Amino acid sequence: MSVYDRPKARPETGIGDVRSGKGVDPFPRKGRDLRLDFFRGLSLFFIFIDHIPNNFLGYFTLRSIAFSDAAEVFIFISGYTAALVYGRSMSQKGALVATAQVYRRVWQLYVAHIFLFVIFTAEVSYTVLAVNNPMYNEEMGVGDFLQEPHVAIIKALLLQFQPTFLDILPLYIVLLAIFPLVLIALSRGPLWALLPSAALYALTLRHGWSPPAYPADHVWFFNPLAWQFLFIIGASAGHARVSGRWPFPHAPWLSQLAVTIAAVLVVINISWAIHWVYDPFPALFEKLLYNFTTDKTNLAPFRLLNFLALALATVHFVRPESSFLQWRVTRPVILCGQHSLYIFCLGILLAVLGHFVLSEFYGTLPMQIGVNLVGFAVMAGVAALLTWYKSAGNAGSAPAAPSE
Repeated sequence: MSVYDRPKARPETGIGDVRSGKGVDPFPRKGRDLRLDFFRGLSLFFIFIDHIPNNFLGYFTLRSIAFSDAAEVFIFISGYTAALVYGRSMSQKGALVATAQVYRRVWQLYVAHIFLFVIFTAEVSYTVLAVNNPMYNEEMGVGDFLQEPHVAIIKALLLQFQPTFLDILPLYIVLLAIFPLVLIALSRGPLWALLPSAALYALTLRHGWSPPAYPADHVWFFNPLAWQFLFIIGASAGHARVSGRWPFPHAPWLSQLAVTIAAVLVVINISWAIHWVYDPFPALFEKLLYNFTTDKTNLAPFRLLNFLALALATVHFVRPESSFLQWRVTRPVILCGQHSLYIFCLGILLAVLGHFVLSEFYGTLPMQIGVNLVGFAVMAGVAALLTWYKSAGNAGSAPAAPSE
């Protein structure tokens, strides 16, 4: 049965248009949607894997079967959960309280980013001294900091200095900083947010707009003027849990089209991956599509299309009651997704450490597998510890709201 064949959603929780009787609710009516936690946790594991250069497991992450990767998953789910959490707060407590809560989260993200920047820089600098390999300074993007730290530290505080791997949190900080305005627009109707967002995305692609970064000839790796579109698409979907109005087309054929598009693009991407390993194997439509898929900075339209097709296909096949979400083996992934900020920061530091270990000692396949398994175990262990600590702190008190 398709997700579009379910009964009409109730106004308080549905994501169909309850007034017209169209659409359905592919999300649980009560409790937490573990799919969000699972796929956010999975994206954190993929980010860890993909940030280790020449990592064999990189052939099994999302970027090997799609033109998009874990970054799109992370931003979309972040927009969805932000609208769900703060949208409910706005409807129950008003815009002022919701705005205060949003900026409290912005401050948490900012502090986490600066903390991560300091530890990351120290990690790279120590490794450079320990192994006497100054190439890591340039590879990790901290060379400018070591040359003129008095300037670089100010630029880091202004989010303009973004060393390697430290570029997605500044994007999220900026997107969340404008989120109160997005929430107000969504409360009036999804098109009030989606249409200006789409227009800004199109104008950014056409005119090449991008905020400046440090050094002077750099721009933000994740252009917030482009990536805001995906974030607001996710927010529009999440806000539907609050408003009861699903903002997107919901004809039954749409999910079937999304599954078809996703399947075709998976085949194309797999052919490319095989071609990179074994040159005689043909890379399907490579000359036609390559230039339309490589611009990650500005969220190339084909990347966006690919991700949205994958998202719809996932909703079509993975239901809130899917049994695998209750398996013991998926529990660590879900816990990581429930503590995404902490695990993201930890994963970045572990990926850098793993890269140094594989580069300076042994880069063999068994060593790569060992480094990955250790990284997974540390991330899952910290997530379990955080869950235990949170449950101990909440013992005897009312349940906390879902984390954003």
